[in-house]
Amino acid sequence: MTTSHSLAAERLTLGYGDRTVIDTLDLAVPPGSITAIVGANACGKSTLLRAMSRLLAPRAGRVVLDGKEVHRLPAKQLARTLGLLPQSPVAPEGITVADLVGRGRHPHQSVFSRWNGKDDAAVAAALDATHTAELADRAVDELSGGQRQRVWIAMALAQETDLLLLDEPTTYLDASHQVEVLDLLIDLNRGRGTTVVMVLHDLNLAARYADHLIALAAGRLHAAGPPADVLTAETVRAVFDLDSHIIEDPVSGRPLMLPIGRHHVRAADGVGT
Repeated sequence: MTTSHSLAAERLTLGYGDRTVIDTLDLAVPPGSITAIVGANACGKSTLLRAMSRLLAPRAGRVVLDGKEVHRLPAKQLARTLGLLPQSPVAPEGITVADLVGRGRHPHQSVFSRWNGKDDAAVAAALDATHTAELADRAVDELSGGQRQRVWIAMALAQETDLLLLDEPTTYLDASHQVEVLDLLIDLNRGRGTTVVMVLHDLNLAARYADHLIALAAGRLHAAGPPADVLTAETVRAVFDLDSHIIEDPVSGRPLMLPIGRHHVRAADGVGT
């Protein structure tokens, strides 16, 4: 089992140039759980994840890992605890799948600790878990979008961190591979105790797979808590400017959001909320 770590934002303000994206945000990630960050486009989801992983320096406030500011931690020390799969990562030209996944082991290497059998086992396990072992000798730039996404996830898994941040991990994946990847994250969480924080656009997948939802609206925290408390018609309206009905997911028992468009208002009459 992994070690549980506390990760929090304290009065965090983030932005680019003259534009503020996240404004005075306070939130805490429940240790040992799966958290999904949801919200409309440009609300600050990816920006928040970048700050949590130290890729973006705060304008004000701080991100704290186990009581220490992440921006003050040595890079290699942080990388052994916290892994990140960013949105639309770029691989070096011509690199093979096996070599890219192997780069997830770099935080565990040092002058006195070279590549060893443990590294081989971690890479093999990551390739197997993401069903990319058969692609090991292929060049990453020859793969389909869905295959590349699974390879990047494999690299993040090979890093074997206690905390894993993923920005849209289901991007480019068809429905079956989306479910496969999210099932894998649950396996990691339940089997190793890995704390997972992911940005998802699909509210229903977020509610089904996450223990904790964080809903952002215009750079501020609108709601946080269990899916049953956060995924409500009121929250969907406030965060996405969308009318909806919320019913019970017959598969998971979690809330299921049914959007109401202009052409389906009458059909939605009588559906439970």
